[in-house]
Formats: sequence, structure tokens, C-alpha cells
Amino acid sequence: MNKIVLAYSGGLDTSIAIKWLKETYKAEIIAFCADLGQGEDLQAAKKKALKTGASRVYVEDLREEFVRDYIFPMLRANAVYEGVYLLGTSIARPLIAKKQIEIARKEKADAVSHGATGKGNDQVRFELTYYALKPDIRVIAPWREWPFDSRQSLIRYAAKNGIPVPVTKKKPYSTDRNLFHISYEGGILEDPWKEPPSDMYTMLTPPEKAPNKASYIEITYEKGNPAAINGKALSPARLLEKLNYIAGKNGIGRVDMVENRYVGIKSRGVYETPGGTVLHAAHRAVESITLDREVMHLRDSLIPRYAELIYYGYWFSPERKILQNTIDNIQGDVTGTVRLRLYKGNCQVVGRKSPKSLYHPELATFEAEKVYNQKDAEGFIKLNALRLKILRLVNR
Repeated sequence: MNKIVLAYSGGLDTSIAIKWLKETYKAEIIAFCADLGQGEDLQAAKKKALKTGASRVYVEDLREEFVRDYIFPMLRANAVYEGVYLLGTSIARPLIAKKQIEIARKEKADAVSHGATGKGNDQVRFELTYYALKPDIRVIAPWREWPFDSRQSLIRYAAKNGIPVPVTKKKPYSTDRNLFHISYEGGILEDPWKEPPSDMYTMLTPPEKAPNKASYIEITYEKGNPAAINGKALSPARLLEKLNYIAGKNGIGRVDMVENRYVGIKSRGVYETPGGTVLHAAHRAVESITLDREVMHLRDSLIPRYAELIYYGYWFSPERKILQNTIDNIQGDVTGTVRLRLYKGNCQVVGRKSPKSLYHPELATFEAEKVYNQKDAEGFIKLNALRLKILRLVNR
């Protein structure tokens, strides 16, 4: 083996992986750091990777591409896994893996590698993308090969070899952060009965410490995508970044759940998705006045399947692309503005308007009007009740 391209974050697993891969495969290790808005010093990570044994390090700013081409399509579909998880980690993996394959082609590398464990979902997400984009690539997954059997054993190995790692015995949980969210898993969170530590907040202010005055914001949508906050147009990444700050300050977006991993294991995860939580509420509010009832209900029936495809790692699958095309065709008239009230962890829609609105005040009013003949409802009800009446008569 000549070259291996490693998805490198500078965390515990990938910090160990550089040295282990180099010693095990006697190959040149090329590290790839993706800037997805995780708020870390990637130049420091680059120096660390080179010091640990990488021969070359690629650092790419993918924030705009990440939000525009991955997060926004997912938000247009209102994707939520198991009714709770907004898929912040899941949606990042296909982009990282795609860029890895591009680097592997450029470097004429023999293999790609990642730091995902053999129990988790990320190994599937990375590798399904690798094979979808380069079927002949060789994949090396250290967690499925090396002798270490726990994160504590990795910490000991790091200490023995002088490798600095962010995980300590004081905070023995794993985190993954990007512009959309941060996740906390493992360690002290593995007991689903225990409440997370009170200081385990990163993107959010704890709701009890959030401002005592509500914040009102307006989000403008164009064809299903958020385009402006309070009338100011922003790029996708800048918009999400600003919304993260506003929502995070008000304590919005915390989720604590036990989810079903694709490999068959139940796992407890804690997530913070401030801006994403607000965008989900705002998008549905615009849809509520612009989408036809049957179109909306049909689309809603597709959400669980679409969310599963992202969670499982099938972003580049033909079925995900077909669903995306269907969903995007529906979004043509999803244009308008939503007003929201943010207060101590609560996100409430308090207003919505659209030039494409299907909401008709004269039809909806309880006051006098000349558009709707209420007597027409009698025949409508009797026709729809006919099968129920027949069923009851037959049963009697």
C-alpha cells in the first residue's frame, strides 16, 4: 500500500489513527480536515496531524457548500429521524467522504480511512459514500482492526505516545460539531436514566439562564430555502450562523434521545441544533399557507423514509435522489415570511405571510361572508358518512 487518505478531525480516534495506520500499513498518510463550521482551529489540527505522522494535510472550507447543498435540501424535506433527531452528524458525513474520494483521486491513493467505531452509524455513512463514488477504493476502518477495545485504552495509548487528545477522564464523552449542531455520546451519557451534566452546553445558553425577554425574528423563504433574517439577505452559511447565535442565546434546540442505530443497537445521544430547530418550525409555517392539502400530506408520508436514508448513509443513493426531486418540485411556491417568538427554550410561530398564500380570509372567517354556502356541507357529510352507515347496519 502506498497512500491512505484519512478523514481527520483531530479528535481522539483520528489522532490515534494516523500513527496506527502508518505503523501497521507502512504507508504514507494524507490527512483531510473539513471545515464544516465546527469552530476549531484547523491550522492547529493541521500542525498536530503533521507532528503525529501525516505527510500532507488538506484543509478545505466547506461551510457554504455544506449548508447550500446538504443542509438546505434536507430542510426542504423537513427531515427528522424518529420524530426527534435533526440529523446534524448524519448530513455531514457524505460531504466529508465525497471530498476524501476527490483527494484520493488527486493523490492516486490506494485507500481511504475514517475514525468511526465498528458499533456506530458513521462507518456506514462514510463507506456507502466511498463505494458509491469510487467502487474500487479500498477502505480501512481502524476500529474494526486495531487491538484497542475502548476509548480509555485509546487515551492510554495516546498518553504513552505523546499524542494530545481532547477527551479526558473528566469529560469522557464524544462530541461532533459542525455549523448545524453538536452531538454528545458515550461515556457518562451511556446510562439513559442519568441527566446530562449541567455544564454540558456548547451552542446553547441553558434555558433557565436565557434572557427574560422574548426575541422576535422574521425569516424569509424563497422556493423552500431560507434567504433572509429580519429582511437582510444572507448566504446560506452566514444565515445559519446568525440564527445559531440568536436561537442559542435563547436556549433553543436541545434534544436528549435514545435512537435506533442502523447496525441494530440503541444509543443515547444529546444534541444541540439551535438554528436548525427554528428553521424546521419556520419552513413548516410557510408550507402551511402555500401547499395544497393533499400535496402536503403526501410529502409528509415521505419524511420518515427520507430521514432514514440520510441517517443510514444513503445520500448518494438513487432512491434519495428520486425523493429529493419529488420534494423539490413541491417547493416552488414555498415563498414567504415567518415571524417567530423565541423564549427560554421555546420556539413559537406567531405569524406567517406569502404572496403565494392559499389561505383565504373570507373562506376561513366565522363572520358573515358570501363566498361559501354552508348548506353545501350537508351533502358532503352525508356522502362521506355513507360507507360508515352501511358498515354499521351490516354489523347490526
